[in-house]
Amino acid sequence: MLNIIFLGLVSFFTDLSTEMVYPLIPLYLTTAFGATPALVGVIEGVAESAASLLKVFSGYITDRFQKKKVTAFAGYAPGVLYKLALLFAGSWVGILGARVLDRIGKGIRTAPRDVLVSESADKNNMGKAFGIHKALDMSGAALGILLTYFILRGTNGGFDYKRMFLLSIIPAVIGLCMFFFIKEKREPRLIKNREPFWKNIRKVDGQLRLYLVVVFLFTLGNSSNAFIILKANSVGFDTMSVILLYFIYNITASVLSIPFGKLSDRIGRKKLLVPGYLAFSLCYLGFAFASSQWMMVAVFVIYGAYTAMIAGVERAFVAEISPKELKGTMLGLHSTVAGIALLPASIIAGFLWSAFGTAVPFVFGAVLSLIAALILILFMKTTSAKAIQNCR
Repeated sequence: MLNIIFLGLVSFFTDLSTEMVYPLIPLYLTTAFGATPALVGVIEGVAESAASLLKVFSGYITDRFQKKKVTAFAGYAPGVLYKLALLFAGSWVGILGARVLDRIGKGIRTAPRDVLVSESADKNNMGKAFGIHKALDMSGAALGILLTYFILRGTNGGFDYKRMFLLSIIPAVIGLCMFFFIKEKREPRLIKNREPFWKNIRKVDGQLRLYLVVVFLFTLGNSSNAFIILKANSVGFDTMSVILLYFIYNITASVLSIPFGKLSDRIGRKKLLVPGYLAFSLCYLGFAFASSQWMMVAVFVIYGAYTAMIAGVERAFVAEISPKELKGTMLGLHSTVAGIALLPASIIAGFLWSAFGTAVPFVFGAVLSLIAALILILFMKTTSAKAIQNCR
């Protein structure tokens, strides 16, 4: 459990650093460089998808060489370079390059980190373990946003974006220091010829393959959070208020992640994934049609609950149903599938926003989420304890 805490602290400080600047990026792009919502969508989509192939490759490397800790560290280190790149960016192209650098790091670290979490967890508490990690992750994000709010509030409206970029480097460095306390589970490596993962994909449980298809479909409607920030701004929230809204989202997800993770251990992953997709659909309909500020606040709370229901639970599901020798690869493939879908998702959202208004991209996402939930209801079996044991 101590290992899970330290892994969570790595994410805590990294997300604290990232979220000190992330809510400001779409506002910085539009105010400093005159970017349109469509351009913001392209930037976010390219940044998320450019590194998506690294996630499955990183997972494959993790399985092959069993260097989980080193690989994860190599993925967290670019977070420091990302903030430096933001400092020196002189155009939206520079912001794009910085975002791609950050996402490359995420592409490298996600799979080995998730394997470390799964290997540090008791087999009957996988959901709880990922819930603890997600809770620390989201609480770091919430604290980063709150720090940004108070720092900017102290400037009396004179927002110094580059000052925030510089200050955000400090927690990123602290997060890297947490790796000194993480222990890696070492297993004897057998010298044998390994087939490429795409040949081994036939060994993967059909339910996992189905879920990867569902993830791709769902993510096509789940565009970048930058659009949520812009939507809140469009209904009357100023920069300071938008930051507080994003804080509400993160703190809600942090508080609920552990309870939902533990609940999934008791009732099964499907019984939480389906309500999670339905909550997302409700949330996106709220973003589409919210006409008052109190409604927008309520929607951000629901969005936090959706994140707590899905983020840790789906990783626990992938980790426990994957063949042991392909665990890192499958966790990486799951992230890759979502990452590939994010590029068209953000481009589609940006186009729909510009062409038809702010409500349409969110309605589109709500519909795809409903379809994803329906597929899970009709075709996904509830994972049994026996099936989980057979996968280990």
